[in-house]
Amino acid sequence: MSADKKNLSSSYTLEQLRHSTAHLIAHAVLELFPDTQLTIGPATTDGFFYDFLPTRNFKLEDLPSIEAKMHEIAKRNLGIEHTQMSKEEARKLFKDNRFKLELIDGIPGETVGIATQGDFVDLCKGGHVASTGQIQFFKLNAISGSYWRADKTNTALQRISGTAFFSKEDLEMYEQKKEAAILYDHRKIGKQLDYFSFHDEGVGFPFFHHKGKIVLNALRHFMRSTLQDAHYCEIETPAMLSDELWRCSGHYEFYRNNMYFSNIDEKNYAVKPMNCPGSILIYKERPRSYRELPLRLMEFGKVHRHELSGVLHGLFRVRAFTIDDTHIYCTLDQIEQEIVKNIGIVTKVMKKCGIDTLQIFLSTRPEKAMGSDEMWTAAIDGLKNALDKAGLPYTIAEGDGAFYGPKIEFKFTDSMDRVWTCGTIQLDFFQPENFNLQYVSSDGSLKRPVILHQAIYGSLERFFGVLLEHYKGHLPFWLSPVQARILTISEEQKPTALALFESLKKHLRIELDTSSETLASQIKDAQLHKIPWMIIIGKKEVENNTITLRHVDGKQEFGITKEILIDRIQQLNA
Repeated sequence: MSADKKNLSSSYTLEQLRHSTAHLIAHAVLELFPDTQLTIGPATTDGFFYDFLPTRNFKLEDLPSIEAKMHEIAKRNLGIEHTQMSKEEARKLFKDNRFKLELIDGIPGETVGIATQGDFVDLCKGGHVASTGQIQFFKLNAISGSYWRADKTNTALQRISGTAFFSKEDLEMYEQKKEAAILYDHRKIGKQLDYFSFHDEGVGFPFFHHKGKIVLNALRHFMRSTLQDAHYCEIETPAMLSDELWRCSGHYEFYRNNMYFSNIDEKNYAVKPMNCPGSILIYKERPRSYRELPLRLMEFGKVHRHELSGVLHGLFRVRAFTIDDTHIYCTLDQIEQEIVKNIGIVTKVMKKCGIDTLQIFLSTRPEKAMGSDEMWTAAIDGLKNALDKAGLPYTIAEGDGAFYGPKIEFKFTDSMDRVWTCGTIQLDFFQPENFNLQYVSSDGSLKRPVILHQAIYGSLERFFGVLLEHYKGHLPFWLSPVQARILTISEEQKPTALALFESLKKHLRIELDTSSETLASQIKDAQLHKIPWMIIIGKKEVENNTITLRHVDGKQEFGITKEILIDRIQQLNA
């Protein structure tokens, strides 16, 4: 990185650069398509986007010309100024843009922020580089559909997304990682390996094939056995419940635009977008004693959410998914010990999946939230105390909590340097209040429990997709739907291979190649299907009662006995 770029990156944040680039694209679009209506354009984790209402829909072919115009404006080196303007003046300035007028009305106070570069003016809260000349290394990469205020009942818009960096090297590295992400896209791998599919008859709803279901079941089995060992109780709650329940829980107010509803026997129902209320009804089924607490109720709960079609993305963003959802009902004094215990479980599960390094974030109160400042302060302090007691470093993520409480998030960086959230623990004082939850304390008085919401995989479907991309399709041995395939050099070894197959199939998921292809072709096919082990039997192996073990990476081990093989299988599957 040059000295100028070092100075630039030390003077401004990447968010400020990307925010400035969002204004740059809006400026370019207006010069190319003057009748376009601007809405909003924030920086994001990976770059930026701007939502437009064009007079005619943008096409991918438009991106190069928009990008060229952005570079042209950048070279003008226009100063970027941020000032405050009275709302009255701002309404006059944006009198022909109903989106900006709506934003102005929603901003508290008597003034609003205005960003100016040359003759381009936009509504903005601030945070930019000094001039357009400092915006040099950017790339537009997608056009998608969106809705004003992310509400499907509002005006349909078009979103152009991109990214920006302080140096050419960083942008090129991003492009390389993006190419790798496309190459190892879980949707492509899932289709290639016959794991899952998507169909127009159920947009956003994944269809899991036999092999994909094996992977999901392996994830479930490990989680179930881990939580049972930790004294969790598995439950199951209905997929559809009265909409009154969702009004009581607060989900109706916050999630109704993403919920599915139905009317049955003249009563309104909602398909559950969350598992919490069902678990709460089980807790309320009878009086509870302090001796039962902490009560850990876990379920693999299937939830449905009406996500916008423009944001659906393979298994990462679907309309139906399964959460390994635990609700821990405990006393105030038990919060710290439960969180410390949960951290240990999260670490164990992630390590089993090959994820050894976790980053921890404490997410605080969002803009839209339930409850008083006092309750939020108490909840956040409770999580901080638990993390401090566990001696774990963490980062504060301001405003990223759930609407009903703060949360601890566990994140990891995958093989392509992308950060994923892979577990959450949320502290909830509000649902116990909403549902009037109680327990009988040791002195006979009624007290209010606290709820800890815990999800480790989060969405099983999403976690499956994350692992597929992280491992580039080569899942860990214990998760692979086919762990081994027996190959033979000639037809003469087929009887021996069949006998070995019969004796090994109770120890691992194994296939027998019955084709008449050459050994080289058999190996190539097994590698394409990303099968971890190839058990090779030739004339020498039959004579010595051994096998040759070939790994998917090409490494070979000779003279392996069946006993040694079974012992290794048991260790890998343990």
